[in-house]
Amino acid sequence: MKLNRLISHVLFLLLLALGSARAAPVDFSLPTLDGGKLSLSQFRGKWVVINFWATWCPPCREEIPDLEDFYRAHKDKDAVVLGINFEDVKKSQLKAFVDEFFISYPILLDPDQEPPLPGMDLSGLPTTYIVSPEGELVARQVGGITRKVIEDYIARKEAQRQAQARHAKPAK
Repeated sequence: MKLNRLISHVLFLLLLALGSARAAPVDFSLPTLDGGKLSLSQFRGKWVVINFWATWCPPCREEIPDLEDFYRAHKDKDAVVLGINFEDVKKSQLKAFVDEFFISYPILLDPDQEPPLPGMDLSGLPTTYIVSPEGELVARQVGGITRKVIEDYIARKEAQRQAQARHAKPAK
């Protein structure tokens, strides 16, 4: 189990390195479990962790506490989590699951069970994407993820952004 987690982290870091090229901002809107609608663009200025999951998926269940901890620690500052339920399940069952697992981050519904953006690969669950504050897809992880991996990635990207900003300032 620890070896699987280590492999998952290494793969995530490799994907992060590949995702360093600048991309155009992305946006989508999906209905929420509570009857509203959320758009990705509502969160511009914050990091967004988009987690595709299903109630029947054991690795999805395993990562929920880490995603919840990350969300609670960052939601009022610099990052949010959006959980996209990727299965055909009754709303009442999904609400009961969310309550049972104490999930407070927004749960979005994907009624078509299709990725909301072209090019999003959902070859397995869970799949997590990270979107920069500018709205760019910058990372993808297939398999479980932890709060630490997300925080470490964001910290590295923020350090890179600050270094680039320092170098971009004209000399006086």
